[in-house]
Amino acid sequence: MAKVVILGGGTGGMPAAYEIKEALGGQHEVLLVNERAEFRFVPSNPWVAVGWREPQAITLPMEKYLNRKGIGFQCVRVDRIDPHKQLLVGSQGEQIAYDYLVIATGPKLAFEGIPGAGPQHFTQSICTLDHAIRCQQDVEKLKAQPGPVIVGAFQGASCFGPAYEYAFILDKALRDARLRHKVPMLFVTSEPYIGHLGLGGVGDSKSLLESELRQRDIKWLCNARVESVEPDKMRIAELDKKAELEQEHQLPFVHAMLIPPFAGVDAVASVPNLCNPKGFVITDEFQRSVAYPNIYSGGVCVAIPPVESTPVPTGTPKTGYMIETMMTAIAHNLKSVILEGAEPQAKGTWNAICLADMGDTGAAFVAMPQIPPRNVAWFRKGKWVHLAKIAFEKYFLRKMKTGTSEPLYEKYILKALGIERLQD
Repeated sequence: MAKVVILGGGTGGMPAAYEIKEALGGQHEVLLVNERAEFRFVPSNPWVAVGWREPQAITLPMEKYLNRKGIGFQCVRVDRIDPHKQLLVGSQGEQIAYDYLVIATGPKLAFEGIPGAGPQHFTQSICTLDHAIRCQQDVEKLKAQPGPVIVGAFQGASCFGPAYEYAFILDKALRDARLRHKVPMLFVTSEPYIGHLGLGGVGDSKSLLESELRQRDIKWLCNARVESVEPDKMRIAELDKKAELEQEHQLPFVHAMLIPPFAGVDAVASVPNLCNPKGFVITDEFQRSVAYPNIYSGGVCVAIPPVESTPVPTGTPKTGYMIETMMTAIAHNLKSVILEGAEPQAKGTWNAICLADMGDTGAAFVAMPQIPPRNVAWFRKGKWVHLAKIAFEKYFLRKMKTGTSEPLYEKYILKALGIERLQD
């Protein structure tokens, strides 16, 4: 009997547990290890941050639903991985053995490179549920004492969609509260232009997102490198196309939310030869570690090269559809290796789908492949995207309760976009 351990129970890890268990059947053990007892639906964090969702509405007890499918669960913070002994070591000395390991930890939020950045200092975040709850408290303070707001993404960030989402959602929340006229808003981003998204742009993303910002009277600053943050002031260097200083800014704010750069979590990044210098797992085309053939990885924690060099560093995002296909590939490959004694053959996709809420409307894009040049580059907006994202939240949470392995992006999102399937 083989023992497969999934490390991380987020939007990649928990679906992976269901798919792997279904693929391997009852004669093999599947165990999910996560530092928290509840599953948290991260894409809904921007709604939590403005009070549109209660935290309990987007969380589920993991053990209850995993056990129904015969999947084990241990609530352990893993501090070390020993790939030679095939062992996870927890913060309290727990030892968890594995035959095959699936790393789905997500990222470490690397605020430390920017003085004053992060919820422990002077800027907010929506990257975790705890951060979103704290951000919502700061939004309430903003409503009580309105003033300038800065939203955006720090240098080195790779996840730009939620920054735009939050800017538009906060704008709507402030308009609903009849306070928007008291709150100047500025979008500060490391992107070379609005709508770059870490992808070199997708279709008309530049003109569409610029138009949406203009309509909402949200100013913007691109090629921005945040030098430091103080309690009520942000010092920013604006670079030109040659990556040379063009202008320095000292901008006041009452509320600021910027997406940080990502890195690999310490327990993963410290494994010799497993990761690149940023701590992201290096995998082959089958999601298998190049250094350790019994370790697989998928999601935000895997290494993907930047789309292009930009004056201020930007990373490449891993979107939900890509993560879903990575985990499906891992399940198929583990079945091949464990049950059939064959080599891995299944591959995840390098295509991207994204739904971004804008408060009362939304934007969707499809990039095939994610890294240009592309066969398809498609970007649209409309109320239907806002409604589709709400529906997808419901479908995903239902999937986590029922343990179904249905491919949600293909079944619901592609159908809504009028696309049968994204082929590589």
